[in-house]
Amino acid sequence: MKAEEFIDLIPPMGFCCATDKITVDGMNVGYMYREEPEDKMDSGWRFFSGTENQEYVDDPNNTMFYHVNTIANYDKAIIPYLNLPFGTSLERVKDTDKFEIIVE
Repeated sequence: MKAEEFIDLIPPMGFCCATDKITVDGMNVGYMYREEPEDKMDSGWRFFSGTENQEYVDDPNNTMFYHVNTIANYDKAIIPYLNLPFGTSLERVKDTDKFEIIVE
């Protein structure tokens, strides 16, 4: 997607972290979790395709900070879950736009 194609899908809620598998390779979000924010601009959301291995995640060149709305433009299926509390982890139900909360 090009920046000029993004539309406002959600109210501003700060920044999130997402991997290049989503923003560069165009994969859907497969796993997402919300942690305590690092600062007041951080939403706490972290988005992954679910195909990243530890080596990929450990390389800072593969992850960037984005407005949450940017990731919602890449994958609208995340929108219904964005107000869930800190400490929530979700995994996409295979071949759907639904996510299930992961109970640890």
